[in-house]
Amino acid sequence: MKLEFVNKQSFVSAALRKEFHSRKFSTTPQVANKLNIGGEEFVSKLLDRRWALVSPDTKIHQIKVFQHVKLEQAGYFGNILFRNNPNPLLGDGMLENSNDHASFYVVRDDLLHPLVNGNKARKLDGLLPLLEDNSVTDVVTCGGCQSAHAAAVAVSCAERGLTSHLLLRGEQPETATGYGLISMLYGNATYVPRALYAKRDTMLASHAEFIAESSGSVVWLSDLFEASFMNHVSKKPISVQTDAPRLSENIKKVSIINEGAGDAAGLLGVIRLVHYLSQHHIFGKDQALNIVVDSGTGTTAVGLGIAALCLGLPWEVTAVMLADTFDGYRNLEQRLVTEFLSCCAFPLSPEVVNKLNDGIVHWLERRHPRKFGNVLKGEVDTCQQIAQQTGILVDPIYTLAAWEQSTILSREEVGGAKIVMLHTGGTLGMFGLAQRSSIPGIWYMLTILLGKDIYKYKCSTEKVFVMVEWDAWPLARLPGK
Repeated sequence: MKLEFVNKQSFVSAALRKEFHSRKFSTTPQVANKLNIGGEEFVSKLLDRRWALVSPDTKIHQIKVFQHVKLEQAGYFGNILFRNNPNPLLGDGMLENSNDHASFYVVRDDLLHPLVNGNKARKLDGLLPLLEDNSVTDVVTCGGCQSAHAAAVAVSCAERGLTSHLLLRGEQPETATGYGLISMLYGNATYVPRALYAKRDTMLASHAEFIAESSGSVVWLSDLFEASFMNHVSKKPISVQTDAPRLSENIKKVSIINEGAGDAAGLLGVIRLVHYLSQHHIFGKDQALNIVVDSGTGTTAVGLGIAALCLGLPWEVTAVMLADTFDGYRNLEQRLVTEFLSCCAFPLSPEVVNKLNDGIVHWLERRHPRKFGNVLKGEVDTCQQIAQQTGILVDPIYTLAAWEQSTILSREEVGGAKIVMLHTGGTLGMFGLAQRSSIPGIWYMLTILLGKDIYKYKCSTEKVFVMVEWDAWPLARLPGK
């Protein structure tokens, strides 16, 4: 097996690259002039490539927040009620809106794909064509036993004829559920002991070499990303199918995607989304926005921040921290920004440098901190309230945190910046949660989430099949009592 490095030339000098890897960014007038590309022009060149998603379009709803003075209700939101407007005024109409009552907008990226979370689809949007255009045959990635990222990679690779190899942390459960079930069905899942998983880079590299075997090769995603700017590999129309010849059916070309797609190439699709949202007829470039997103790895939040910086938008990014500490997320931000700058020559004006040093993402503690993965009492009931009042499904692990923060900010910013929640998905996580509960718990969960009465279940000595009336298809295969 050989390690293959793409032959490339850097857009930035070695000295400047060294500056990128320091904790603080610095520049000089000469460097700033050399890299003075311009916001819209720079982003247009950045986005001139082939994409996995046919269009960056997404639905946008507006949630109006009311306080019912006569309603006494326990729970996270007390006497707050929500109403959904699925066809809100945008563009000039949004600017003319007096915003005299609390509300926030929801970018419905949860609707992009039935099995792939919205933020995962965005991160894979620019990443997957890089792999296809460079004749990659196999992809190695990792995640937890209920990793939405691993499931997204498995589904997306299978749709494109790539083979995925998923390293999942911990012990294999007796019954696969939720995202774990999707990973098993679409990809080659291997459960890895936690001690080995703790050394992710070594684990991923070793498994990639194992998959490549002696005749294959391992290519680094960062190299493919940087080379795409030099060779214009990805500038094919989206309608053109990739027909790059495979070396041989027996020779593998393997690439690694970091956990959560925490790679600079994963920022491309998020930047494309912001470019779409900043169009005049949607949010525009003049309206102050505060975009709220739940953060697992934090890659999506960094992509939003970089995009706003590139386009010169008066947008703030608020990321609710769910899986790491402030220092951990800040280090991730520095690493991704460094990698992004070194690959695509971000224009380093003094204003940009100051902004980078201050941070491009506002990392915020969750309103109800807990160990990651735990569900607190009352959270499922809160998800039920949101679903029944708005028709929007959030999950207690991820997107409920963003909804909570958006609700708080919408009441604080009446008449000020518009609040926008990026709905990343998480629906399958709810079903995984339901399937680990007792039989009455499953009945209750599926009923409130799907809005349908479960009319039938069939018991055997070992398994229980849960049916729903409109499909009569087994949604879950669960341990019996």
